[in-house]
Amino acid sequence: MPSKLAIGTAQFGSVYGVANKAGCVAEDEVHRILVKAKQEGIDMLDTASGYGKSETVLGRDSTNGWKIVSKLGALPGECVNVKEWVVDQVEGSLRRLNVSSLYALLIHNPDQLFESRGREIISALQALKSAGLVKKLGVSIYDSLDLEAISTVIKLDIVQAPLNALDSRLIDSGWSQRLFRQGVEIHVRSVFLQGLLLMKAGSRPEKFQKWSNLWAMWHEWLRANEVTPLQACLRHVLSFPEISKIVVGVESVNQLDEICAAIHGAPVDLPPLFRSNDKELLDPFRWNTA
Repeated sequence: MPSKLAIGTAQFGSVYGVANKAGCVAEDEVHRILVKAKQEGIDMLDTASGYGKSETVLGRDSTNGWKIVSKLGALPGECVNVKEWVVDQVEGSLRRLNVSSLYALLIHNPDQLFESRGREIISALQALKSAGLVKKLGVSIYDSLDLEAISTVIKLDIVQAPLNALDSRLIDSGWSQRLFRQGVEIHVRSVFLQGLLLMKAGSRPEKFQKWSNLWAMWHEWLRANEVTPLQACLRHVLSFPEISKIVVGVESVNQLDEICAAIHGAPVDLPPLFRSNDKELLDPFRWNTA
């Protein structure tokens, strides 16, 4: 089921991920990854202007046939003309990506929708959609509880949210089913929690040892059920049919091969004991203060 995968491209333009030891992916390797992904039936790239040179790297390769999802960053406080700024941001992404339109544009800072200029942002985005520069609009969120308020101010076509063995807030809140019934595409990211769930026992950075009991249970369950961390992470998320796309970051063709092989097999039903509500663990933005 590789067609459910989308390639996350943060590593193509910056050093991303707590488990990243290779640095930014070289452009020739990016090309090989994209070629292999197409061969596997993968048709979506997830990027952002905030991902360093990611959009530029993709634009120098062939973007024909790809559905490209990018993201709108935070509106600067000194911005005078909101519509002009939003159009400039999107046109900049289109130039860098060497495409005429985006499959989707996600709002990276949805809190701004509730600030004084929120209505102007929404109006500008809807104008872009009407003009055909963007096919779908959506939000990138960190907590599904935020959707209650967001859905009252903007019609969503796509929601991108975290989902993994430890973080099931999207499912437990009921929002995955609500969105599915409304015809909203659900794209999930952080399925490996930036690689933390794939690391060997004892190899995680010291700051994560405060959750040592959780890691011990995780490794014991994997051994007892004879599945690899990669298989467990991917097949767990695939067990939810309402999920449209799973965004995975890859640093090499070999990693992509491993991911495509790992998704095949019986669905993995993880026990509730792994579920955590600790935002210091689930939210990477808090890791530097955890």
